[in-house]
Amino acid sequence: MSSKITKETSARSQGGASKSEDSFLDQTLRPTRFDEYIGQKHIKDNVKILLQAAKERGHIPEHILFYGPPGLGKTTLAHLIAKETNRQIKITSGPAIVKVGDLASILTNLSPGDILFIDEIHRLNKMVEEILYPAMESGVLDIILGKGPSARTIQLDLPPFTLIAATTRVALISSPLRSRFSGGVFRLEFYSNKEIEKIIERSSKLLKAKLDSGALEEIAKRSRFTPRTANYFLKRVRDFAQVHPEGNLASYGAGKKTISKETTKSALAMLAIDELGLDPSDRKFLEILIKKFGGGPVGLKTIGAAMSEEEATVEEVIEPYLIQLGLLERTARGRVATKKAYEHLGVKVKEKQSKLL
Repeated sequence: MSSKITKETSARSQGGASKSEDSFLDQTLRPTRFDEYIGQKHIKDNVKILLQAAKERGHIPEHILFYGPPGLGKTTLAHLIAKETNRQIKITSGPAIVKVGDLASILTNLSPGDILFIDEIHRLNKMVEEILYPAMESGVLDIILGKGPSARTIQLDLPPFTLIAATTRVALISSPLRSRFSGGVFRLEFYSNKEIEKIIERSSKLLKAKLDSGALEEIAKRSRFTPRTANYFLKRVRDFAQVHPEGNLASYGAGKKTISKETTKSALAMLAIDELGLDPSDRKFLEILIKKFGGGPVGLKTIGAAMSEEEATVEEVIEPYLIQLGLLERTARGRVATKKAYEHLGVKVKEKQSKLL
């Protein structure tokens, strides 16, 4: 039976460089030590104590669950834990484990002390999930052979291992599974602009792309408080500076000139990313909400139809960042644009709508 363990893939392609090149760069930019990992201090402190205590007792670390929006560093933390403990890490994902046999194949092929990382664990099949319970809790694998009255259960002892799981939707993980992460359940928070600037500064050195302070600030404030997005913008700004020979970019490729704030703004404008980090889909949402529906309130189904987008895409991909910036409110009656949204689009608030806001 072949294992479903897969190589880690990079963030979804966002255009520009090839997927394989971006994947290589993502691996290059990933921190290799805890002191290189910027932000999430409360998680780092707790994980360091967990690892140190397990090492002193001669035990393997307990199972850990990381959750939060995509791009905040859940996979990176799993790799850092593997390096800190000097253990091999095996990587798979919830959707890749289709059958009970797939999970059995993965678990029985682990070596003692290995770390198993399951990304998007909320997408595990429920039957597979039930097999995972005794494996996490007691280190055994229960396998049912046969069907009907003649069916029998055999129990296989598993090598000791640490499960590290990641999810973007912790609410979809059942309580029994969540409770078995005895090492801790940790939420990753969005980064501050200052933390993002430090991440970009480190990444730019690895990419050999020198940025001035204005360029760092421009990328940071548009990065949606997310390191993955910041690194993506940095790579595209570097590409833009290298390819365009005009003006202050004349000898960037050979002379490695510093990338300026103006160059950065031009590169991000080409990507249609505005000063708040909104992309075309975000602006389209606000324009439809304000110009077509008078700023709301309007239901999710209606605005999804107006945008020709699925409701799940609108609710899970577009709306969270708009709400975080204070451009959108979700009310019992529907979605409502805030005064800040009107100001950002340069649209005057109507008298009737002003009373609602």
